[in-house]
Amino acid sequence: MYKLYDFRPSGNGYKVRLLLTQLGISYEYIEKDILQQETRRPDFLAINPNGRIPVLELEPGLYLSESNAILIYLSEGTTYLPQDRLERAYVMQWLFFEQYSHEPYIATSRFLLHYKARDQPEQYQAIIEQKRDPGYAALAVLEQQLSEHPFLVGNQYSIADIALYAYTHVADEGGFDLTRFPAVLAWLARVAAQPNHLKITQAYAQK
Repeated sequence: MYKLYDFRPSGNGYKVRLLLTQLGISYEYIEKDILQQETRRPDFLAINPNGRIPVLELEPGLYLSESNAILIYLSEGTTYLPQDRLERAYVMQWLFFEQYSHEPYIATSRFLLHYKARDQPEQYQAIIEQKRDPGYAALAVLEQQLSEHPFLVGNQYSIADIALYAYTHVADEGGFDLTRFPAVLAWLARVAAQPNHLKITQAYAQK
């Protein structure tokens, strides 16, 4: 059985939990509190020297890190990853977009507002403001694509949608106004309506 090392509020960990649940794959959930520096301790660094969650233990002693890499691994041979060469490349394109143009602004703003700015608002407010325009620019890219397509690639729900949904659906927690993006809001509803959907607050699907 897989073991998933994760932190419940993390959108990156949520991506993996969501896909595992939708694929019907059982796994053991192991919480690692990043706020308590649990991923910086020697036992976890032996699993992932980068000191980050999520990490999926495929079998004893064999580990895979980086959320989008885990999504690709798990979705091979399923409908969540297209077989067509170009559509697969489009999925990869969105995964790279998520990591480089979306997460650094939207996810980081959420983290700072929830865990840093509450205690030291003056120190972090300027950083949060610097992330506002690039974050809205990323949402605008999604809005353009989703105003013409129900999902991000090939008109079919895929790991591209899972990857972008994870932090987009909680973008308001980072101070972003999603009402400016009606196509994105409609897409969020379509993703949430998919079979075996899992909320970010859940480690497992409710029975």
